[in-house]
Amino acid sequence: MTWQARRAGLLKTTGGRVLLWLLSIGYGGAVMARGLCYDLGLLRSRKAGAKVVCIGNLTTGGTGKTPATVLAAQTLRRSNHAVAILSRGYGRPQRSPAICVINDNSALDWQQCGDEPWMMHQILNGQGVPILVASDRVRAAAQAVTFFNSRVLILDDGFQHRRLQRDLDVVLINAADPFGGRRLLPMGNLREPLRALRRAGLIMLTHVDQVPDAALAALREEIIRINPRAPLIEAVHRPDFLLEANTGRRFPLAHLAGHPVGTLSGLGAPEQFESCLERNGLTVAQRWRYPDHHRYDSAEFGSISHLLGALPLITTYKDLVRFPPDWRQALSGQVFVLSIKLDIIKGAEVWNETLLRLAGAAGSSSGSPTGVAEA
Repeated sequence: MTWQARRAGLLKTTGGRVLLWLLSIGYGGAVMARGLCYDLGLLRSRKAGAKVVCIGNLTTGGTGKTPATVLAAQTLRRSNHAVAILSRGYGRPQRSPAICVINDNSALDWQQCGDEPWMMHQILNGQGVPILVASDRVRAAAQAVTFFNSRVLILDDGFQHRRLQRDLDVVLINAADPFGGRRLLPMGNLREPLRALRRAGLIMLTHVDQVPDAALAALREEIIRINPRAPLIEAVHRPDFLLEANTGRRFPLAHLAGHPVGTLSGLGAPEQFESCLERNGLTVAQRWRYPDHHRYDSAEFGSISHLLGALPLITTYKDLVRFPPDWRQALSGQVFVLSIKLDIIKGAEVWNETLLRLAGAAGSSSGSPTGVAEA
């Protein structure tokens, strides 16, 4: 049983709600004490020897940190800045104190680095963006500076990782579910109290196309009240293309427009993936949802294939890497991967100027990117 299912069950009973409430109070106290230790200097933030841009959020999952991290790397590489990505490698089953380095043309298996770093590498491969995966991101930062001469480090999902000193905190907020039920874990999905948003230097509202105008306006006002200093920009996630998993061929979404399809995902917010397809003319006839970072097995795929029949199956990069080795035998029909790009629709100039001004202070590299890909 997943944690979400357990929590849903606990919320149905008075005793369960009291337990979650007490756990949330304890969690909140620990978060407050830790933050206070950093604010007072009792816990030290380490300098990296390079500029650090953090891409993070206040809640668990669903904001689009990975596409935003990719977009930040692309923005900086287009202006020839030497950049590296630091990731904790969530979803990496082979835990190791060693730092896993993914560079151009690396042939690492996803299990060595984690699903999200592997996915970022698939998009950024050839653009000169090393990805360093380690639980100790202070040590990874030092290696990025020493071995890759990186001048800007992008800290993926690091808003709560205050051990590494940063120059800019970019906080993403999912406009469709902005504050995780407004309760701290485990009763809600907030990692920190809302006042933590005051640490942000730039705030990005994502999925703004999925929210009514009035609700979006009210959300903007609340964010500005909490942090009136940080620029507020807005973005949407747009489909880029469909990748046929067996052949590597790319197709526009129109290739399956009006055609019934099945979807398979293990995401923090699967409904956003599915609605994206529906808004672009596809008919989702079957849906398979699994917990975030779920590792699939052959038995699951046998059941899916039986129910799917002749329908094409659409999944995500993040899920594809966690397919079992014999998935091609288990899934006889066509399997497509939806590639997503982050599109800033309000405040793109602020995004570019903020990142490039920070990178300019660090100095630019002499190299140039070999290509540009969308996130």
